[in-house]
Formats: sequence, structure tokens, C-alpha cells
Amino acid sequence: MENQHINLTDAEWNVMECLWEKSPRTGRETIEYLKERMGWSRSTTLTLLRRMEEKGAVGSELSGEVKQFIPLISREQAAIQETEDFLGRVYKGSLGMMLSSFTKKQTLSKNEINELYSILKELEANADD
Repeated sequence: MENQHINLTDAEWNVMECLWEKSPRTGRETIEYLKERMGWSRSTTLTLLRRMEEKGAVGSELSGEVKQFIPLISREQAAIQETEDFLGRVYKGSLGMMLSSFTKKQTLSKNEINELYSILKELEANADD
């Protein structure tokens, strides 16, 4: 399921955070978690879980008579997909344009600059292979 492209809504990100934090979770545990953090009703949470199962983001299994939910996509894969969608939609796929835009409005710390240099050096080294 990791290679499947799944777009998550803001609400679905909250459900995924719940399941990434601890998995598997029962429907009851998920409902309680999201009620406490988001103020959602039982029906809202169950509707989201059902829709997310249909789109392949969440899976479920019966443990006895209790349904348990698990994420079918990792946080890293979801973040990569979200970033790719954002980059394509806003910056026409140009990473350079995105970085230029961000650095014009936000100052990078010395550590962040060094981290970017390290990433670029690694990419450059791998490109020579």
C-alpha cells in the first residue's frame, strides 16, 4: 500500500496522527482520542475511519469481536506525497523556486543552512555515480 497515492484531508491527517502514535487502536480508543483532542463526535470519527478504509489509508481487523484500526500508509510516505502535491501545485514542480520563496521570507539558522549543504552535497555525490 506504500506506493499507492492517497490524498489526505486535514481531518484525515488527524486520524492518521492518532493511528501513527499508537497502532492498532480500537474504534473506541480512536473515538476517545479524537473526541479529547478535536472535539469530534463518535459518528464523525466512525465516518472518517470508514472513508479512509475505502481509500486505502486505514485498515481494520477483528480481534475477537472488537474492530481494530491500523494505518496502511506511513507518516513519511504521507508527508512525501503531500510535499510532492504542494510542490507541483504551487511551484510547478520547482524545488529551487520553493526554496527561494521560503528563504526570502524566513531567515535560516546556521544549522539549517549546514543541513541544506549536507543534503545538496549528498545529492551531488549520488548524481556522479
